Amino acid sequence: MKAAKQKNLEATGWKVGSAADFLELSEEEAAYIELKLIVAKSLKEVRTRRRLTQKEFAKRIDSSQSRVAKMETGDPSVSLDLLIKSLLALGVTNKDIGKVITNNNQAA
Repeated sequence: MKAAKQKNLEATGWKVGSAADFLELSEEEAAYIELKLIVAKSLKEVRTRRRLTQKEFAKRIDSSQSRVAKMETGDPSVSLDLLIKSLLALGVTNKDIGKVITNNNQAA
């Protein structure tokens, strides 16, 4: 957000902050959500690189297309465990998963 716009909003009584601030998330909760989103994004990238549709991938992991869609958007009902297992089902190695996490989480 541009500084001028933020200043105008704050001057009229609006509070400007992050989603974590709004939801009152702890640092750990915010980091966990960020990690899930990184892994979910990676899952979608790998699936599309392998030229698999959501439906084809769902068959491969014995799931449904709608579940794959939820996985790729980081839906709260999807566990990090399922995301990791799904990456492994696509042939991604543990080392590759580690790279995804570390390359997108440099602040740690």
